[in-house]
Amino acid sequence: PQQSRRERERRSGKTSVLQFAMAIIGGRQAVAAYAASISLRTATSFSSYPSISARTLGPAHRLPLAPSAVSPQRPNFAMSASTSSDADAKVDIASNIAYVRQRIDDAMSSNERPEGSVRLVAVSKTKPLELLQAAYETGQRSFGENYAQELMAKSKEMPDDVSWHFIGPLQSNKAAPLVKTVGLDKLACIETVSTLKLAAKLNRAVETLNEDAEEKKKLGIYIQVNTSGEESKSGVSPGSEIAGLVKQITEECPWISINGLMTIGAPGDDSCFDTLAQCREEVATILDRDPNDLDLSMGMSGDFEV
Repeated sequence: PQQSRRERERRSGKTSVLQFAMAIIGGRQAVAAYAASISLRTATSFSSYPSISARTLGPAHRLPLAPSAVSPQRPNFAMSASTSSDADAKVDIASNIAYVRQRIDDAMSSNERPEGSVRLVAVSKTKPLELLQAAYETGQRSFGENYAQELMAKSKEMPDDVSWHFIGPLQSNKAAPLVKTVGLDKLACIETVSTLKLAAKLNRAVETLNEDAEEKKKLGIYIQVNTSGEESKSGVSPGSEIAGLVKQITEECPWISINGLMTIGAPGDDSCFDTLAQCREEVATILDRDPNDLDLSMGMSGDFEV
């Protein structure tokens, strides 16, 4: 019956209208959640590529959530999955975000996570500035983009206190323009670094930007890990490959800060989360840091409550 209902909703135009993403950064239990194409549920984690769909949060038990105090029922959708400006204009961003935030609060309560340990990142790729501004007006400040050119353009139009996360594949020749255009005050993190070449390009861009700056800053990155071993997924392999990359970046890229790990994982395979958590332990040892100081970004759009 659930599948039938969801199919009816999909056909009636009640599904994904706006892509949002959620990064769970659990303070001392850093965990990041990604999600994609979640229409009004608009928020859960970083949706990166259309073919990949979503990602979600980290190591906790899968528990049913209590009914939302803000939105007892799932919001009604008045539009199809069109990307046209007419359809986008009908999206009730405030309700969408309130609904997702309530789901996050419920999941945090069920898993005894401390207040303030979750960061919600709105994935705004291909969406018009009007929708981003509507999200901003609800208090949303973290946004995720997949395409360098789009992020560079939007960063000039949105307020300066927006924190931008780059969540798509980044070509090394786009690294310098992205860093220099968005700037280190607004570019919070590149979440898809899996090669020394890209890290080195980013490092050189940051170094150049810092030359004339009074306050020198580093650029945060996540190391992307292919925890499922699928050829269709990007990322370094667990074990010696990620250890080697972390050591190289640490030694050769002084303007880069490794702030966490990211994985997409295989759909329905929660063991990928465990693998990434183990990778974090190993990376923390290399960096001589507390593992809980490193963020984990992982999961699929349907399971961010895990």
